[in-house]
Amino acid sequence: MPTSARLLATLFALALTGCALGGCGSINQTLSAGAADLIPAWAGGLPADAPPRPGTAKYDEFVRERERKRLMPAAERGDDNKPAPTSQDAVH
Repeated sequence: MPTSARLLATLFALALTGCALGGCGSINQTLSAGAADLIPAWAGGLPADAPPRPGTAKYDEFVRERERKRLMPAAERGDDNKPAPTSQDAVH
């Protein structure tokens, strides 16, 4: 039975689609982590006050600063460590 050109074109299109979709699942972790940082906060990305990612120089600096503040007495820490007001406090 001879193979028609239409059948070969269909098989080629299915194979091409399968390879393209298989490539989508193999995006490496570094690329996806970097792309996630570029999404704006209004579109569901990281907020501006999010801590840096582990393994970076900024993260090491962030951890040292957090540890330094943790060892300080509570009176000297400043206003940034005060708890946020609850909804009941805002009503009264």
